[in-house]
Amino acid sequence: MRGGTSKGVFFKKQDLPADLAGQDAVILAAFGSPDPYGRQINGLGGATSTTSKVAIIILREGEPNTVDYTFCQVSITSALVDRKGNCGNISSAVGPYAVDEGMVQVQGDEASVRIYNTNTRKYIISRFPLDNGKAKVEGDYQIAGVPGTGARVALDFERPGGSVTGRLLPTGKAREVLETRFGPVEVSIVDAANPLVFVRARDLGLTGTELPGRVDSDAELLARIEAIRAAAAVRIGLATDPADATRNSPAVPKIAFVAPAADYAMTSGVKMAAGEIDFLARIMSMGRLHAAYAITGAVCTAGAAKIEGTVVQEMVSPARAASPEVRFGHPGGSVAVKVTMEAGAAEPAYVVATVYRTARRIMDGHVYVPAALLG
Repeated sequence: MRGGTSKGVFFKKQDLPADLAGQDAVILAAFGSPDPYGRQINGLGGATSTTSKVAIIILREGEPNTVDYTFCQVSITSALVDRKGNCGNISSAVGPYAVDEGMVQVQGDEASVRIYNTNTRKYIISRFPLDNGKAKVEGDYQIAGVPGTGARVALDFERPGGSVTGRLLPTGKAREVLETRFGPVEVSIVDAANPLVFVRARDLGLTGTELPGRVDSDAELLARIEAIRAAAAVRIGLATDPADATRNSPAVPKIAFVAPAADYAMTSGVKMAAGEIDFLARIMSMGRLHAAYAITGAVCTAGAAKIEGTVVQEMVSPARAASPEVRFGHPGGSVAVKVTMEAGAAEPAYVVATVYRTARRIMDGHVYVPAALLG
């Protein structure tokens, strides 16, 4: 299924081995990973981080119209299936999948499916139109990074703060200085839907208007970005040292760099006007610049824009600071997130974030793996 700007293979949990090691072996074989050539030529993987994803779904017992959803990021070149965080884009296809598979009961013209993401232990409410009891696919809603239009899927991320670390501000600070092998850098570390470390684009020698080709072709820049991300992973307790973070936690935390709003040319060649966005943001995905923007990253980025003192908040103009909608530009266009946040004694409480996506089933059938992996 395509969900938002990502594509993944959806499995029913009962069709996979019960143990995680067995699941990993089947998933890696199905995707053609690890592939030292980086092509996943021997499986279903698409040879990019955004097309090498898995959703494992099962009906959640005791809770009506609710499914358990586990997200897996499949490494292309190593034997790693990372379950540390969630993917918001893939999340947008979970509700339609559950409806079309008959896992939840729906009636009328609109479905409302509760999704429990096991990675983050958070709930997402998915709302989308129906067509004869199935998820509607065709519609007039367009998202940046996906050709054409589709039926709109609304996702309410409930209480997304502390998805992995247990705190919206994992270190208790809105900004701090990380020491890396390239020197110190000021960052903000925020955990909402997924943990992110934010850095100013100018502190990387960038403008924030860069497209993937510019970033991905600069080996030294990529090394600096990964050094910051790895240092943040150590800082919030997800790795013992930077090498461990790079090897065993490549997907979490994610890293994004931000800059004030400016005109720029998107990957389509069309111009994005500074007046249409609040600031610029670019997010990395498994060591490469995301062609659009991860939706869990968008939830976190929008939340960070509402937290006093973060490097993201300083990019927002005073005229836009009070708006509940946060809009920012990425390589493929822009994304808007509606944020509800409340004051708290120690840190703000992130109540809900609402984003909109589209999704569709691409195919269904069988994928073949060595019989020995299935016992």
